Amino acid sequence: MSADGPNRSQPSGLPDSAELEQERAWCEQARAGDRAALGKLLRRHGPRLYRAVLLPRLGSVAAAEDALGVTYLKAVERFEQFQWQAVGIYPWLRVVALNVALDQLRRGKREAFFRPEDLERELDASAGTSQGAPESEIADLAFARQRVTEVLDRINPRYAQALRLRILEEVPREACAAALSVSPATFDVVLHRAVAALKKELARAPS
Repeated sequence: MSADGPNRSQPSGLPDSAELEQERAWCEQARAGDRAALGKLLRRHGPRLYRAVLLPRLGSVAAAEDALGVTYLKAVERFEQFQWQAVGIYPWLRVVALNVALDQLRRGKREAFFRPEDLERELDASAGTSQGAPESEIADLAFARQRVTEVLDRINPRYAQALRLRILEEVPREACAAALSVSPATFDVVLHRAVAALKKELARAPS
């Protein structure tokens, strides 16, 4: 996988009836034990899960890629629990992915822009959703951008820049230092202080 995630999924836009019928047929085949059909479903929606659900919430390419792999495993293990709905399988896969991300946030030591409580609220709100995959992706990405902007806007601009470069964009340490016109050692100090400021803001973010 690249930093942009798995291979691109189907184009955005509301799924047409032919796509949904194909997806429904794959679901029926998968329920009958056809692993190849389940693989087609995961390949169709995996890129969207990665870029709209996992990467924004976990804030790390490596963590998001690991979480996507776990999501695939969970989907295979629990597929018999899935019940077909008019918007397709994506809402169910999204909930699986959110639960995987929640587990990572609960046990992780890495700073992220989302807290476990944020994902718990999202999971509660996901019950009975009628959004299709494209609509859900747009909403997820907008929500993630809003969350990141809200947090970074409340801290020192220099700290915000350090966090964007090193954590969000995963720019190498030396390049981050050059962007801030400081030595790598000084950048380490700036980043340390930025993380402390981020922790403080996340701790007092409204619930």
